[in-house]
Amino acid sequence: MNGTKILGLVLLVAGIILLYFGFNATDSLGEQAMETVTGRYTDNTMWYLIGGGVLGAAGLGLLLFGRR
Repeated sequence: MNGTKILGLVLLVAGIILLYFGFNATDSLGEQAMETVTGRYTDNTMWYLIGGGVLGAAGLGLLLFGRR
């Protein structure tokens, strides 16, 4: 396994972890109240979700299309 594949795997795992924390945060009582009042999640929760999606996609891309 070369360095590109290892980096892809690390990014994918980090993205999954961030998405996990982001989705757990959306279920909290304070987050649901904020979403009810403003119609959107807090900035911290959005950063977890966006960052997790970007890192996961980058990691998956490196694993699938990285140097062989």
